[in-house]
Amino acid sequence: MFQYKCLNPIAHCGISKFTDNYTEVNDVQEADAVIVRSAAMHDLQDVPNLLAVGRAGAGVNNIPVDDYAQKGIVVFNTPGANANGVKELVLTGMFMASRDLIGGNTWVLDNKEDQNITKSMEKAKKAFAGTEIAGKKLGVIGLGAIGVLVANAAKNLGMEVYGYDPYLSVKSAWSLSRSVNHVNSVDEIYEVCDFITVHIPLLDSTKNMIDADTFAKMKDGVIILNFARNGLVDEDALIEAIDAGKVRCYVTDFPTPKTAGAKGVIAFPHLGASTEESEDNCAMMAVDEIMDYLENGNIKNSVNYPNTDMGVCQTLGRIAILHKNVPNMLTQFTGIFSKDGINITEMSNKTRGNYSYAIFDVDSVIDKAVIEELSQIKDVYKVRIVK
Repeated sequence: MFQYKCLNPIAHCGISKFTDNYTEVNDVQEADAVIVRSAAMHDLQDVPNLLAVGRAGAGVNNIPVDDYAQKGIVVFNTPGANANGVKELVLTGMFMASRDLIGGNTWVLDNKEDQNITKSMEKAKKAFAGTEIAGKKLGVIGLGAIGVLVANAAKNLGMEVYGYDPYLSVKSAWSLSRSVNHVNSVDEIYEVCDFITVHIPLLDSTKNMIDADTFAKMKDGVIILNFARNGLVDEDALIEAIDAGKVRCYVTDFPTPKTAGAKGVIAFPHLGASTEESEDNCAMMAVDEIMDYLENGNIKNSVNYPNTDMGVCQTLGRIAILHKNVPNMLTQFTGIFSKDGINITEMSNKTRGNYSYAIFDVDSVIDKAVIEELSQIKDVYKVRIVK
């Protein structure tokens, strides 16, 4: 029997996937797994029973990922589950920036009492004239699940699309339209594109990547869209670029005190994944990941441990070991199995940065004394009897 705790309201279609072998608890201290959306978990350090965290979404800034890794807690996210919702909002932002739809709508609200509004608007509408996106050049920085969808959709709308991603995955490459121009330098996007949309994670290497030097390379009147992460754009440089006419409009899902209400900024309150479909998809994916890990020891879409899939155990026992990525660990594990007469039928050991994950299928029932012995090895974070 497994126990789980929801730190935020999670879509019923996801929670309903839990079988009778799962019970929801009120106290996180009792939980084997946590499902979370936006709740802050950095203060939840004393969680001895916790095995896994399922983030119903992509970003994990609210979770102490590295601290949990050192406690042997696997953190999952749900990449791609909300991709279509974000894609649609990016396209909406492009249209709104191109046509000044907000300005036009505001004029109507301001003049709603005008009995001659149908005549007045014919004179007023020239102030809200915009441009069409067909034939314009769009640069997509980051060709993951969302970036690929945006690039393909923009191509279908008649735009000339340039994509940049030095770490393009095989899956994304297969999904990307052949008509998208894949460039090798992000500078090419800065220099030629009328619209630029960013879809990359916030890392030390990407913080404020769009800054004064970057703006200087861009075309006058460029439109920037940021539906990825706050912190990717240097906001001081952005305001200067808007004032100078370099940037026509900045569309973002992450308003700050500096950008909210600023001239030339269209901001939404983090609505990218705020659709029923996205929330449902994220919830279902997070629950599937949690269940596969708890029941089978398999890891898919973890942000702190390597993906590992050994399927469903067909032998009498399965042991999972979360450990530091240092030499001689496997030798110590197999030495204990050999000493205790345990035969390994299949095994896997994979690494991700500083952390490794080993699974052993064995042809005998596992004694708890073996688990205790494995747990005493230096740099072992957690040992689980999966079966």
